[in-house]
Amino acid sequence: MIRQTIATLTLLLALCGAAAAQSAPPPPALRASVTVTGDVVRIGDLVENAGPVADIPIFRAPDLGTTGAVATDRIVEAIRPHQLIGIDTRGLSEVVVTRPSRAIPAQEISGRIAQALAGQYGFGDAHNILVNFDRDVRTLQVEPDVTGELQVLSMSYDPRTAHFDVTFGLQASMEMRKQSTRYTGTAIATVDALALDHPIERGQVIKASDVTVLRRPKTDTAVVTDMKAVVGLAARHQLQPNQPLNTADLMKPEIVQRNNTVTIIYQAPGVTLTLRGQAQDAGALGDTINVLNSETKRTLQGVISGPDRVTVSAITTRVVDNLVVQPQ
Repeated sequence: MIRQTIATLTLLLALCGAAAAQSAPPPPALRASVTVTGDVVRIGDLVENAGPVADIPIFRAPDLGTTGAVATDRIVEAIRPHQLIGIDTRGLSEVVVTRPSRAIPAQEISGRIAQALAGQYGFGDAHNILVNFDRDVRTLQVEPDVTGELQVLSMSYDPRTAHFDVTFGLQASMEMRKQSTRYTGTAIATVDALALDHPIERGQVIKASDVTVLRRPKTDTAVVTDMKAVVGLAARHQLQPNQPLNTADLMKPEIVQRNNTVTIIYQAPGVTLTLRGQAQDAGALGDTINVLNSETKRTLQGVISGPDRVTVSAITTRVVDNLVVQPQ
């Protein structure tokens, strides 16, 4: 009977111990990385199972949109006064802390200025407005849950100087109110001008894949804006990339080169002769050039009618070498 009682008590004690072990909270432990949304980092952000002290702030949070690291020793030292003991550091030397944000880069800011000016002061679409700031513009960082576009609080524009002055706001963003959101600069109307994305040598024919688009002031009327006016033409001289093309840079492709051997097609009523000759000039299709008849050594004028082909008609034929200048 006594043995049975002792066995029963032993079993009960074991069950109580197991139950106590199951009900005991897990020990506090460091997290390897955390994300915070407020201005401060709390104990519970850094330590799992921090219990009643979880909401106590111990560090300043990183700036919006940035990431920082806190050494484990500093964390343990900061927590010690709050009586949280037995922290499992998990062998970590530091904890990485990230504070997310919504980033508003300079490109978005300039785009918003263009939108605000579009349709006013003689401007057309926002796409055709080029905005330049008076000074470098840094990226704005606001709360990650704040939505909507920048709101124009005030704006002025002088068409004579093209100078603007604008101040932005963003509803529901406390962080926006802490930052400078006034911008000044110039805004001008532009056109999509065509340029090359790599160097082109003289005489090289331009393909569509060679062409890129630049935004140029609308007042620059010399630039080429029509792709059809570029593709298929040749460079009149060496062309550099990212420089707006103008009509003086382009020419029809030369299909006859100076000193090339050419076929001379001589045409007269009822007669067509084929001769060999030498081009005295370079030219494109339809150009009039001088050619040397290889047999007679006489120079004729003809029209380029194909690659290394020059057509000479009876009406336009003249012997250049034997021209007689009549006295006046």
